[in-house]
Amino acid sequence: MTPTPPPLTHSLAEQIAARLSDRIVAGEYTPGQRIMEQALAEEFSVSRGPVREALRLLEKDGLVTILPRRGAQVTRLSIDEVKEIFDVRAMLNGLRDRLVAESPDRQALLPQIEAEVDALTRYARDTRHADVYIDTVFKLNRILTEAAGSRRLKTILDSLALQTLRYSQLGLSTPDRRKQSVQHWQELLEAIRQGDGAAAERIARQRVEDSRDAAIRLLRAHDAQGAAAQKRRLA
Repeated sequence: MTPTPPPLTHSLAEQIAARLSDRIVAGEYTPGQRIMEQALAEEFSVSRGPVREALRLLEKDGLVTILPRRGAQVTRLSIDEVKEIFDVRAMLNGLRDRLVAESPDRQALLPQIEAEVDALTRYARDTRHADVYIDTVFKLNRILTEAAGSRRLKTILDSLALQTLRYSQLGLSTPDRRKQSVQHWQELLEAIRQGDGAAAERIARQRVEDSRDAAIRLLRAHDAQGAAAQKRRLA
């Protein structure tokens, strides 16, 4: 499952970008795959202008790369990108969760967070609910981002959430990782209950760093498999 696209009250380019974002995150468009402007223009019954603008929006979010004379292609998952984006996100998520834990209004937010963390605890035990687990993590992050009360922080984190979602899916693809993840969320919930901003910041950063490291391990394994397959073909 993927995040629900925004309602059709946005510009035409934004609507198209939301649909394409959904497809990229869901794996319907694979890393490195070219995205053909004319085919999309025909699909959405528009000129190529809104499609081109939609692709620029996706490039800004790190989901596509626009190459001179070659057009747009889905951004390839890379270890360097994981390190860069997740390190930034770890810092900002730490700030966000500290703000939430130290907020005088946190008690009103607790029932909502508790309900989602309880759901994560159930989903973490069942391999059939891997996609639902990731969707719930995405939802929890949106709740906390809204609750932090910083418009500028929200803008940056919303963009990073899209950029990291494919990597987060990779990093949470195993049952062991989901169990580790839910433990972090349970600890964060307790830190918010106690109003412990320092603990909330530390837990948030560790949660993102664990996701980063898991994604890197899987990308390295994938690259090694690809190199081995290439070697066999050339043998």
